[in-house]
Order: sequence, then C-alpha cells, then structure tokens
Amino acid sequence: MGVLFDYFAAPDNETAATTIDLVGGPAEASLPTVALKGVDPLVQLGTLESLLTGVDYETVIDRAIEPVAMADGGTRLVVALTEELTAALSDADEARLREVAEPWSRTDEFGGQADPAELADVLTGLAEFARTATTRGDRLYCWVSV
Repeated sequence: MGVLFDYFAAPDNETAATTIDLVGGPAEASLPTVALKGVDPLVQLGTLESLLTGVDYETVIDRAIEPVAMADGGTRLVVALTEELTAALSDADEARLREVAEPWSRTDEFGGQADPAELADVLTGLAEFARTATTRGDRLYCWVSV
C-alpha cells in the first residue's frame, strides 16, 4: 500500500491535529475530506502553487510547512496547506485550472503518467473544496500516512 494523502478542511490547527491517530483519517472525524491519490502536499502542491501564482517554485517550497501533528517517527503527519495555495485555488476559474493542468501533468513527480484532462477535473474539485472551506472560515490540511 502506498502513501495516503487525505485533504481536509478544519477550523484550526488544534482540530486538524486531532485526526493524527484516526485510522480512517479526517473522514472518521466527519471533517470535509477529499482523497487525492498520489498527490503530495509539499512537492506536487508546491509546483501547483507556483504555476497558479507565478511565484518561483524555490520561493514556494522555502516556506516552512511545519506539521501541526506528527506520529510514529513522521510516518503519519498532518500539515496545513499554505494560505497562498488555498487563495489561488479559490480564485481560479475552470479555464485557468485547465490551463495549469497541462504543465502540472508534465512534472517529474507524476512520472509522465498524468492525464491533463483528469488533473483538470481534480483541480476543479479541489478549487471548489477550497472555496467552500474559505467561505466557512476553515483552513485546508493534508493527513499523510506512509
């Protein structure tokens, strides 16, 4: 079994951190959740943030993304997504997301296996998720289980 990445919305770091020990992740806590198979919150979403915002990738990944919770020597983590990424997703329309999906699909992390149309659909869903969370005043997080 590979690494699991469940993206979810929570009102604050404390609430997000409570999901660390849940076998079923944030969905078990009845938090709004979306699973993005194989999309990691640091490198791949860092690339996405760079593509959406025009900010250099090195600058994006230099932002310290500190886990809000960690267990089992780092094999389980909860990390907050950057506010910049959440805002960029929330602000992007479907045309912009489809435009970004093309270069994003060609990144090394997808190993040349990503279909830009499928990624555009993923991004459209993630953007809607970000807009809904922002409207509720929630932040976006990722629950990682290696």
